[in-house]
Amino acid sequence: MRSKLIISDTSCFIVLSKIGELELLRLLYKQIITTSEIAQEFGEPLPAWVEIIAVSDKTKQELLEMQVDRGEASAIALALENENPFLILDDNKARRLANNLKLHHTGTIGVIVAAKQRGIIPSIKPVLEKIKATNFRISAELELQALLQANE
Repeated sequence: MRSKLIISDTSCFIVLSKIGELELLRLLYKQIITTSEIAQEFGEPLPAWVEIIAVSDKTKQELLEMQVDRGEASAIALALENENPFLILDDNKARRLANNLKLHHTGTIGVIVAAKQRGIIPSIKPVLEKIKATNFRISAELELQALLQANE
């Protein structure tokens, strides 16, 4: 029995894949759900433990696309169609929209902190350093907050 349906947007897949840490998602959540729009944005085959589900209400998705990009809109629309969803979103605009819709969410950095808290990784510092070497932006404030949450 799964308590939460974990739905990821593209950025988390891209960042973790770039730094060789995509497996953290499986170790932390067992299975991730995403949409075909996000799988297409990712641009390469996703692991077997990522299930691709289509959004039923395309009209709702199209309305959401007026506020956020297509992948984020599909993730949020899918979350709205399911009970107890948990979104992984990095874009600030998408996170604000998720907040307004009362959807629980985290970002890629939150995933890494959770992996440390569950004992999957011993420290977030090396992972943060690898992320900072990519084009993914992490503010000093977010980095400090993550280190504090991870007790580092």
